[in-house]
Amino acid sequence: MISFFLSILALLLGYLLYSKLIEKIFGIDTARPTPATTMADGVNYVPLPQWKIFLIQFLNIAGLGPIFGAVAGAMWGPSAFLWIVLGSIFAGGVHDYFSGMLSLRHNGESVTETTGRYLGTGMKQLMRVFTIILMIMLGAVFIMGPAKILDGMTQGIGGGTTMWVWIIFVYYILSTVLPIDKLIGKLYPVFGVALLFMAVGIMVVMFAQGLPVPELTLANLTNMHSSPEKFPLFPMLFVTVAYGAISGFHSSQSPMMARCMTNEKQGRSIFYGAMITEGVVALIWAAISMSFFGGVRELNDTLVEQQGNAAYVVSIISNSLLGKIGGILALLGVVAAPITSGDTAFRSARLIVADFTKLKQTTFKNRLLISIPLFAAGYSLTLVDFGIVWRYFA
Repeated sequence: MISFFLSILALLLGYLLYSKLIEKIFGIDTARPTPATTMADGVNYVPLPQWKIFLIQFLNIAGLGPIFGAVAGAMWGPSAFLWIVLGSIFAGGVHDYFSGMLSLRHNGESVTETTGRYLGTGMKQLMRVFTIILMIMLGAVFIMGPAKILDGMTQGIGGGTTMWVWIIFVYYILSTVLPIDKLIGKLYPVFGVALLFMAVGIMVVMFAQGLPVPELTLANLTNMHSSPEKFPLFPMLFVTVAYGAISGFHSSQSPMMARCMTNEKQGRSIFYGAMITEGVVALIWAAISMSFFGGVRELNDTLVEQQGNAAYVVSIISNSLLGKIGGILALLGVVAAPITSGDTAFRSARLIVADFTKLKQTTFKNRLLISIPLFAAGYSLTLVDFGIVWRYFA
C-alpha cells in the first residue's frame, strides 16, 4: 500500500511542480485574448467555466485506457505503477499541455492544421487522413464497448446490444452537431461525478479493508505476467496500459477545449491537470486489480480464465466493494468514460474536416453535411467483428 500512496503523491507533486516548469517554458500571456472571446460563434467557440472545461477534457481523454488498460496492465505487476507515474508526469502531461496550448495560440485550430504549420504541407495532408480515420475507428470502438457493458447491466432487457448501439449512436450524432454547451456542456459534469465517484470510492474501500497491494521493490520490478515470454515488459506493458502517457489521441481532443478557454493561465489545470487525474484513476484500478483477487498471480489466473475480459474484473470489483447501488454508479462511470471519448471523437473529426474545407460551422446544414459521411463510416465499422476493429485502432 505504501508504494501506491507514494505513487499518488508523486503524481500530485508532478502537477504542483513540474507542470509549472512546463508552463514557464511555454510562456503564457494572461493578457492575450483567446479564440473563445475573439471568435465566439455560439457553436464551437463558446466561453465555458474552467471547472466545466476541465471535466470535459478529462472525460474526452479518459476512454477505457485508465480503467480496462490499467486492469490488463496490472498483470505485469507493480511495474505498472512506475510507468503510470513517470508516463503521466513526463510524457502525457507534457504532450497534452503543449498540444492544447499550441491550439489555443493558433485560434483553436485542429492538430492536423497545427502539424502542417510546423512540419509542412505533406505532413499536414498525412495527418488529415490518418486522424480522421482514427477518429472514426475510435468512435466505432466506443459504441460497441459501452453497448456491451450496458447490455450486461440490464441483463439483455429490451433489444439487447443492438438497442444500446442505436441509443449511443443517436447520442453521438446529437453531441457532434449541437453547440458544445447544449449537450456536452450539460451532461459531462454528471458523467464526471460518476467516474470520479467510482475511482475514489474504490480507493477508500481498498484502504479501509487493508487489501494487500503489492509493493514496488527491486524484487517485484520484474515481469509478473502469466506468459512473460509472449508478453515482455517492453513494449507490451506500455501499449496495454493504453492511457494518455502514450496517446496522441489527446491532441485531437484538446482543440475543442482550446476554443472554450478564456485565459491562457487555465491551460495548466485543464490540459496537464486532466492528464494527471487520468493517471490517478489508472493507479487506482491497477492497485485494486493486483489486490482484490489476492495478488498479481491470482489476477492473471482470473483474466486468463475470462479470456482477457477486463470488463468482468471491473464489474466484480465494483459490485463487491461498493454494493449494489455503488456498483451501478461505478459501472455508469465506466460506461461514461468511453462514451464521452466516442462522442467527441466524431465531433473532432467534424472540426478537422471543417478546418481544411473552410466550411463554416455556424449553420446546422453545414455541420450535418460533414457529419453524415463520418457517421456512415462509423456505423459500417460496428458491423465488423469488434476484436478486429479494436486491434487496428490499438
